[in-house]
Amino acid sequence: MIKKITLILIAVAITSCNTSKKEETKDESATQEMMPVEPDGGIGDGAVSISDNYVSAIETAHKKNEFIDNKMVSFNVSLVFGGQERLDAKVTMLTNSSKIRIDKKDGSKLIFDGSDVYLCPMDANDKGARFDMFTWTYFFGLPYKLSDEGANIVMADDKSLDDKIHSTAKMTFEPGTGDAPDDWYVLYKDNESNLLKAAAYIVTFGNKEGEEKKPEPHAIQYKDYQMVDGIPVAMQWEFNNWSAANGMAEKLGEATISDVTFMEEESDLFATPENAKKITM
Repeated sequence: MIKKITLILIAVAITSCNTSKKEETKDESATQEMMPVEPDGGIGDGAVSISDNYVSAIETAHKKNEFIDNKMVSFNVSLVFGGQERLDAKVTMLTNSSKIRIDKKDGSKLIFDGSDVYLCPMDANDKGARFDMFTWTYFFGLPYKLSDEGANIVMADDKSLDDKIHSTAKMTFEPGTGDAPDDWYVLYKDNESNLLKAAAYIVTFGNKEGEEKKPEPHAIQYKDYQMVDGIPVAMQWEFNNWSAANGMAEKLGEATISDVTFMEEESDLFATPENAKKITM
């Protein structure tokens, strides 16, 4: 399932669990045992395309099998744009993104129970609630979403980032996929580690039909990868303006990720609370 997100540019404790936080350590092994991209196998029965190998390399580098073997992950996110706090929250989600809970510092809660989005309490500010629900979790899980149903990957030209050449690919979506199927991403893969280092994207969520103003592309850069239970996690995100011609431009904002913890599923966390209202589009 893809719950698509878009971004214009998310720590309040949730119900405690018995699982202890697992140690986060910087580890150079994040760049080891990565799968290299193989040459295109050509067209024919059993052939593996370059784009398939591109996705496989990223998934292997990010330890996708180990990630999804964990039922649930939680993390704190502090997001700042233009010097102003945009979000400070604790995010808890199933690793397949099928259920999500966001506990904001202001005491409000967002719950996605697998079908609907709810905001608690009912009188909480619902502006951008659905956007918050799916945006930050999608960015966190992006390396594991490239093979999702409805996602199409096509190789693109190499691009420079941090004075290094990165292999890139464009991800688009089948009609009806997620909240904004017209979105697209340009993925930047580090050619040494195969880690996802950045993703340019276009914002279409909330655009009204017939509007003349076209959405402008932005980008997220994934920085400060650290190992959490053998899984590489980017602890710093940087948001920039972006163009196909010039790549990264001025910085717009940043996010700090902390307290990443893998645990077993606690289904009661995603139950619809009392005094909640449903959020649609």
